[in-house]
Amino acid sequence: MADPVVWIVMPALDEEASIGKVLAALPGQPRVVVCDNGSTDRTAAIAREAGATVVFEARRGYGQACLTALAEVQRAGAQPDDLLAFLDADFSDDPTELDLILAPLRAQSADLVIGSRLLGQSESGALLPQARWGNWLATHCIRWVTGVRFTDLGPFRALRWGDLSDLQMQDRAYGWTVEMQLKAASKGLRCVEVPVSYRRRIGQSKITGTLRGTVLASVTILSILGRWMLRRVAGGARG
Repeated sequence: MADPVVWIVMPALDEEASIGKVLAALPGQPRVVVCDNGSTDRTAAIAREAGATVVFEARRGYGQACLTALAEVQRAGAQPDDLLAFLDADFSDDPTELDLILAPLRAQSADLVIGSRLLGQSESGALLPQARWGNWLATHCIRWVTGVRFTDLGPFRALRWGDLSDLQMQDRAYGWTVEMQLKAASKGLRCVEVPVSYRRRIGQSKITGTLRGTVLASVTILSILGRWMLRRVAGGARG
């Protein structure tokens, strides 16, 4: 039986200074789908020159870009056992650690693997205080709702295509990662974290790097968590 195909989904917005480095550092020969989310620089051209498939999405939003990239993965014929990793284009995560993320899937010991920046080594100043606080709050809420413990909502993660399809992801903005972890834990998928290194990104963060981005991300994540908590309370009341 042939080994499953490895797919990489990479949302990107104005990342011409970093995306080439990310793509060049990836081990093996994964099939990379970059979703250009409205860049005004050479992000798309650099990604295409590096061999990635590039799709375009004018509607801004991290989740929206992921959904558009996933539609291309499906169109290209992904199979249920194929391995799908998400990786940002800003070079903050280390692409050479891809095999660390995929190892539990290949060993059939996990269904969702999260690269935890808190368990690994983070460069000073890479993970901003507001991101650390948001992670702490969100992961504790997830544990309260599902009983599954996470330390991070990091974007570097992987799962099988079939499991991802079953999650029926919907968030189009900043709540993509928390939605995935909530749904995976609630459905009983085996969720594990592996330590990953983290460095200061090239360029400014589109989320925690600005006050507006931080506020919007916080509101989105808390609203998703709030809905799930209300369902739990309602379910308990019915029981």
